[in-house]
Amino acid sequence: MMQCIVIEDQPPAQRVLKKYINDIGSLELKATFADALSAVDYLKTEKIDLIFLDIHLPKISGLEFLKVIKHEPNVILTTAFSEYALESYDFGVVDYLLKPFSFERFVQAVNKVQRLESDFKQERTLAEKNPLSNVIFIKSGYEHIKIEVGDICYIRSDSDYTEIHTKDQRHLSQETLRYWQVYLDPQKFSRIHKSYILNITKIYKINANQVILKNNETLPIGRAFKEEFMKLVIKE
Repeated sequence: MMQCIVIEDQPPAQRVLKKYINDIGSLELKATFADALSAVDYLKTEKIDLIFLDIHLPKISGLEFLKVIKHEPNVILTTAFSEYALESYDFGVVDYLLKPFSFERFVQAVNKVQRLESDFKQERTLAEKNPLSNVIFIKSGYEHIKIEVGDICYIRSDSDYTEIHTKDQRHLSQETLRYWQVYLDPQKFSRIHKSYILNITKIYKINANQVILKNNETLPIGRAFKEEFMKLVIKE
């Protein structure tokens, strides 16, 4: 059973979410908060699988909340405002429920989270069975292509597969970005965006929200990943 919290300041919306959570059966509601700052303190000591998060909240907004939390819980946004949808996905949210939403739409969003969690557990198991190596093998048709890990510049997520970019080549992999995040050395490979993992040894310079690589390619830095990324590359 997935443990979840609700961050919502409107009592009617709280009641709807509580009923839906109770009706779905696979979720356990651990706490409800009327403001995001209280939830920040709660998450410092409690491990939660899923957050139902409103955007317009007192004290700090839902998007500001996503900037300050230290781990990456699954987040489903629940809001009456559609204009934040594109911006929200920069924080890696799983789904965006536009109020008022039906129970059927709610179930679809929760099922999406459950599929992601199931895939991630399988990927972690596979990665843990394969200790860190200097090479990886990517299946291409009936062949397996050998790639030196040190040659990887970055990995980009593209729908149902990932692209592994070296200096001169691009290879497609059926593994997900979360798999590579677990498999590769976290001291050398950093998640910088919901769609990118970067080999930090390939960095030429860092701008406000971009990384310029030694081969002059430019990659975006997602706001939800920037703090941890900067801690890794700028060690005092």
